[in-house]
Formats: sequence, structure tokens, C-alpha cells
Amino acid sequence: MAEVRRQERGRRRIEDILRAAAAVFAERGYEGTTTNAVAAEAGISPGSLYQYFRNKDEIAAALAEFYRDQLAALGAGVPHESEGLDFDALLTRVLGTLVEFNIAHPGFKALFARTDMPTTLRAAVAPAYGALHLRFEALIGAAFPELAPEDRLRATTVAIQLVRGMMPLIVEADQNQRPALVEELRLVLRSYLLSRAGRPTT
Repeated sequence: MAEVRRQERGRRRIEDILRAAAAVFAERGYEGTTTNAVAAEAGISPGSLYQYFRNKDEIAAALAEFYRDQLAALGAGVPHESEGLDFDALLTRVLGTLVEFNIAHPGFKALFARTDMPTTLRAAVAPAYGALHLRFEALIGAAFPELAPEDRLRATTVAIQLVRGMMPLIVEADQNQRPALVEELRLVLRSYLLSRAGRPTT
């Protein structure tokens, strides 16, 4: 029983550290974040933090995994196959899910929604990013089965970069302006993907 309690305390401590890290990443960005700042935000000593994470990269990797799992749960209603859901409806649903998630998790931007990731951050989030990439590639493949595998991979990479480039602007926008920006991103993605698949865009 004592071991179970210790494990539960450890789990809660890790959750506290990750919540603190998300807040610090959101405020300072990845480069400006330090383990000391995360420890202070979590209300623990740096030594206590090091019992769970050796450095900032390990914290970023754990937080990226958390975000991946949260996105997977949030996107459970988005079908793996596009049958029964036309492309426009699928795109609208996926974008809506991503915008909601980014608004609810401001720390996500510091880890994923940037096109100039430093090498250490890229390595830290690579497993989670790879899983998300595969998920979007599956959606694009289902919507556009005519795309060859290499074209589907390239289209997925470009589409994700477009989303990453626009998402900070969308999240930071006034609520009255945000829907218009989301619509602009939707139009860009729609035109690009339809053109890439050789389909009419009108």
C-alpha cells in the first residue's frame, strides 16, 4: 500500500511539473524556459524536479507526449476514413478541433506551432510529432486515395506547415477576427489539397 501511495504521489508530481512547464513554455517560449523556472512555477525545488526529469528536453518530450494523447482523445470524433463525410466537412472539423486545442493549451504553440524548431526541441518532440503526422497523413489519404504515397507524404508535410504557420496568428487574434482567419486557412488548405489531387477547386 505504501508503494502504491508513493507511485500516486510521483504521478501527481509529474502532472504538476508538466502543467508548470506548459505555463512557462507559453510565457517564455522554448528557448527562454529553464528547469529552474519550471520548478519555481511548480512550487518545488530544482532538486525535486531532477528526480523526474534530467533536463528541459526531457520535460518537452513528456509534455509533447501529453499533448499527443490529448489531441488523440479530442479528435476521437474525427473518422479515420472519410467515407460518409465529404472533404469540406472533414477539413472544417479537423481545423475546428485544432483551433480549440491550441486555445485550450497555450503551451502547445511553443513545442509544435513553429516552423523554426531548434535542433534539441525537434529531437524532443519527434516521436509525438511523428504520430500526429501519421494521423493527418491517414486522413489525407482517405480523402484523396488517388494520391501516390510520396505525394501524400509531401502534401501532409506542407499542410501541417501551413497550419503551424497560421495557428499562432489565429490563437492570438481577437475573438471577432478569429473565425475569418480560420476561414482563410481553410480556403488555403482546401485549394492546395484539391489542386494537389488534381481535382477542381470550385
